[in-house]
Amino acid sequence: MKKRLFSILLVAAMSVSMLAGCGSGEETENQQGDENTLTVWAWDQSFNIYAMKEAEKIYQKDHPDFKLNIVETPWDDMQTKLGTIVGAENYSQLPDICLMQDFAYQKYVTSYPDLFQDLSDMGIDFSQFAEGKLAASTVDGKYYGVPFDNGTEIACYRTDILELAGYTVEDLTDIDWDRFIEIGKDVYDKTGYSLLSVQAGSSDLIYQMLQSAGFGTWTEDGKPDIAGNENIKQCIEIYQEMKDTHVLNVVNSWDEYVGTFTSGKTAGVINGCWILASIQTATEQSGKWALTNMPSLPGVSSATNYSNQGGSTWAITSNCKNTELAADFLATTFAGSTELYDIILPSSGAIATWIPASESDVYNEPQEFFGGQAIYAEIAEFASKTPSVNLGIYYTEANTALATVVANVSGGADLDSELKTAQATIEFNMSN
Repeated sequence: MKKRLFSILLVAAMSVSMLAGCGSGEETENQQGDENTLTVWAWDQSFNIYAMKEAEKIYQKDHPDFKLNIVETPWDDMQTKLGTIVGAENYSQLPDICLMQDFAYQKYVTSYPDLFQDLSDMGIDFSQFAEGKLAASTVDGKYYGVPFDNGTEIACYRTDILELAGYTVEDLTDIDWDRFIEIGKDVYDKTGYSLLSVQAGSSDLIYQMLQSAGFGTWTEDGKPDIAGNENIKQCIEIYQEMKDTHVLNVVNSWDEYVGTFTSGKTAGVINGCWILASIQTATEQSGKWALTNMPSLPGVSSATNYSNQGGSTWAITSNCKNTELAADFLATTFAGSTELYDIILPSSGAIATWIPASESDVYNEPQEFFGGQAIYAEIAEFASKTPSVNLGIYYTEANTALATVVANVSGGADLDSELKTAQATIEFNMSN
């Protein structure tokens, strides 16, 4: 999910021919020729684009002349297009609406303030979205996007394996990481199953721990806050203790990671709720899973059992010729339609961060795979409790540096020294 944004130098080096290609074709024609048509850039036919098509149908009920021209644009291609447009200072090639990865959005808005529109006064009720989700598209108190899919953190466990060790999912609910490690050691000793797994070379779990207590990796004035950061040290020490005691199973690839909980030797998963799709591929395990919240940081006054990992946001570009229509469309659908979220949830697994969606019958339906739990309503509740954290415009650089720290410390390096090196690395990358 975490792709490095193109630097300005790279943008400047791109060919003019790319610019000509990135905005040509059907989208430009529709933008110029039909005031009732909005052009949208998004990726993933079965998830984001599917949701946008269903939103179009709902809006057409009261606006029969309304149309969307949806241009499938993978995230890597999106970055290339945006980079080329910015480099050429030709915003006329932008669509009306585009989907932005949450982790990258603040960098774009901050670096290119004229690229997207401020939606704060466009009739969208942002108070109905989870605060933690809004942080990704909020800059200087202004809202630059309508949140879409939910990356709320969940903890899922194999109830049959827990039972073998004498535990239930309730024993893993509302606990801290110290208690998690205690239970994890016991589960491993009795069953041979680790309670959790991660992919090597990733700092995602560290970030999830930090956000659960409202901590980030930046000072208030936007400088990296890595060296000597006691909060980061605590998270990495917890990670290392879990790894050393077999509570945490570290594997080399994404496929191996998924395999640990679908067919391997791991009894649990802690990740963004989008991981549900992978969990449920093990159809033979239906009824043997349960969902709850994540552990909290021990001894921390701001600690919660809630965090977020991933997600995306709909943005209206500065090139939109009918901003009022685009804002009303988003306000009526993604920021106002329980029907929309009821339709897309069963088919795509797209869970809302729009809080009223959780009150619908669909969100409260029991899920057989999870032993009859109404997991979607619970996830929506978790989202409403997730702390808001500023990811910073250099999130990718910080994430990469922290991943190096975790890997090196796992190999025996000194934690304090590694954090100092990470700080210096981020500062160097920010200055180039």
